[in-house]
Amino acid sequence: MKSLLEALRRGRPLVSDGAWGTFLYQRGLQPGECPELWNVTRRADVAAIAESYIAAGADLILTNSFGGTPHKLAAFGLAERAAELNEAAAAISRAAAGDDHFVLGSMGPTGVMLMMGEVDEETLAEGFAIQAAALKKGGADGLCLETFSALDEACLAIRAAKAVTGLEVACTFTFEKTPAGEFRTMMGVSPEEMTEAVKEAGADIIGTNCGNGFEQMIEIVRAIRRVDATTPVLVHANAGKPLYVDGRTVFPESPADMAARVDELIAAGANLVGGCCGTGPAHIRAIAERIRGR
Repeated sequence: MKSLLEALRRGRPLVSDGAWGTFLYQRGLQPGECPELWNVTRRADVAAIAESYIAAGADLILTNSFGGTPHKLAAFGLAERAAELNEAAAAISRAAAGDDHFVLGSMGPTGVMLMMGEVDEETLAEGFAIQAAALKKGGADGLCLETFSALDEACLAIRAAKAVTGLEVACTFTFEKTPAGEFRTMMGVSPEEMTEAVKEAGADIIGTNCGNGFEQMIEIVRAIRRVDATTPVLVHANAGKPLYVDGRTVFPESPADMAARVDELIAAGANLVGGCCGTGPAHIRAIAERIRGR
């Protein structure tokens, strides 16, 4: 497997991919349908998304496996197919990435809460381990545990993933700005608290995704850097703060808008830059051109 950490030590910030779900829906995914099932039933459509980000200039792409834990798949009656669907997700992105780009297996939260006793730690860890092992088998170079808000679940997922794969692990949390001007997750975790906890659990790369555009992400990266000056930081930003206009959610930032904030984001301490909700290949192309023109 290739080492993302080694690539980052060469100095140049790397470019990640953008949103996946948006484009699955554009290709026909229906509300209530399982996105991960498309890895076997609509493989060409998933592959087209991965290929579009490679063509746009991404150095690394994720996989269509965000909801691929057995706990999430159980809602679709697919818990027993977790290994199959995750392995297929990684294989699709691996084929699109080739040998000269990185693939990080996407792993999201389960939606169940340890602190409320909805599941025990052993069962939750087993689910993350099944997913992580399958992503490695499918060809992932590393894992990206993303959009977490609770420290207990994220740290358990990191330890489980590292134990069964030995792969490099990135972990990103989603923060919102409070009325007091602080950034916190929905579970009350600050960027500083996240940084210390997930590093102790074994995360190799830390960061933030979703919920915010580059303007807010710059503030979050600065908060991370106040307690950690060296660990690589990954940012997957939305195309601005979402707005509700005429009955639908829109993301206001154009590719040029996002590219214009890249230098400031990198100066704040980001090492890997990509997109989340509202972003597409055009955003990633603009970000890549900005970074490579620095």
